[in-house]
Amino acid sequence: MRVIDENGNQIGIIAVQEARRTAEERGYDLIEISPNANPPVCKFLDYGKYRYEQMKKEKLQRKHQQQTQVKEIRLHPNTDDHDFEYKARHARRFLEEGNKVKATVIFKGREITYQDQGKEILLRLLEKVEDLTKVEQEPKMEGRSMIMMLAPEKKKGGGKKN
Repeated sequence: MRVIDENGNQIGIIAVQEARRTAEERGYDLIEISPNANPPVCKFLDYGKYRYEQMKKEKLQRKHQQQTQVKEIRLHPNTDDHDFEYKARHARRFLEEGNKVKATVIFKGREITYQDQGKEILLRLLEKVEDLTKVEQEPKMEGRSMIMMLAPEKKKGGGKKN
């Protein structure tokens, strides 16, 4: 097997038992880096320190990862103008925060016959927030509700907004 020492220098191709013995003498573990290579590549490492550094890197990556949530706005086919404006402001705020918005028009009882009004409300909501969003899913019926998914548009400037 090909062996690399703790400093990254290549020792050469040596037998497994000899590599293990040399690693033990130096106080390191023999770690197989590339098992599919011909011959396999191994390295002298302090495995505990290596795992600790890997965990720190993963934790840092998770910390910097941004998670998007799906926020829901619920409307009805006969939602009043003031209530609609209020919900549209909420949708705008959710999109500015980088969250997806699921706009739902719920039909109760005989309201199901007014699906055109439900679609009209969703399209009106889209007009209010179209500068911040792209449509991920067009308005469509699912049971007794009409659903439209909106995703935030990626910022082109890259800077933070005050």
